[in-house]
Amino acid sequence: MKTIFSGIQPSGTITLGNYIGALRQFTELQDEYNCYFCIVDQHAITVPQDKQELRKNIKSLAALYIASGINPEKSTLFIQSEVPAHAQAGWILQCNTYIGELERMTQFKDKSDGKDAVSAGLLTYPPLMAADILLYGTDLVPVGEDQKQHLELTRDIAERFNNRYNDIFTIPEVRIPKVGARIMSLQDPVKKMSKSDQNQKAFITLLDEPKQIEKKIKSAVTDSEGIVKYDKENKPGISNLLSIYSILEGTPIQQLEERYEGKGYGDFKGDLANIVVNAIKPIQDRYYELIDSKDLDDILDKGADKANYTASKMLTKMERAVGLGRKRR
Repeated sequence: MKTIFSGIQPSGTITLGNYIGALRQFTELQDEYNCYFCIVDQHAITVPQDKQELRKNIKSLAALYIASGINPEKSTLFIQSEVPAHAQAGWILQCNTYIGELERMTQFKDKSDGKDAVSAGLLTYPPLMAADILLYGTDLVPVGEDQKQHLELTRDIAERFNNRYNDIFTIPEVRIPKVGARIMSLQDPVKKMSKSDQNQKAFITLLDEPKQIEKKIKSAVTDSEGIVKYDKENKPGISNLLSIYSILEGTPIQQLEERYEGKGYGDFKGDLANIVVNAIKPIQDRYYELIDSKDLDDILDKGADKANYTASKMLTKMERAVGLGRKRR
């Protein structure tokens, strides 16, 4: 059975875009693959965090993973910092990564642009991300399009390590969903939906109240044409909403276009709000059952134990390959 690894940062409640682009597809994969799903809290501290808020977000994300359909009996769910091999392997891979490669990363350029000072971790976190993936012999990494560049660097680092030392890493493939890989902002539909957006109307979180969801969708930017038609180039706003509708209801976009022929954006947005509310409600119900339960801690403890066992074996291979420590008999 092939292995899948994926991680999400605990930097606030995850959005509808995260659910469609990541969590939703995870539930479909866990029956076919050996899945490791990680809350990458060490990545979160590349920018300043409030420690109490970070701890709250870690548990909240874990509960949302399970509420969204991740089955801990089928998949391994764990917190990155509870598996020390990630940071240790990240250092070894950092020593096999070039500064020029890191400086070319689009996300580093975007997050450091205009700032007087940025942490070194913001520049060097791609090797830690590579370690996250490579420690588990990962075959496939399901990601949105914005992470494709980091996965390409992970492949380069793994191949370089294999060629320079022992051939121990599986070279992972990128898995990007054909539809819904990149859900866009409701207020600026040429930008990805992001929980860090300063405009609260730009994104929907999985814990938003029904009235909030309805208000955000009804205020979503479209165009003056008033025709429900998919045209990503000329009508990015309504095209984004059509993608959300199509994925959550399971109806092809063409059928939706036919359904709303002759109708305005008001009818379309009202129906879409109901679709989103109904899709999110069972997730919210399960989330509130889990968030303060002992079950959640038990699941994370079990996941950390399994991840530690697997990751420590690969870390030992890495250390032997580069010559660290004493030779074991």
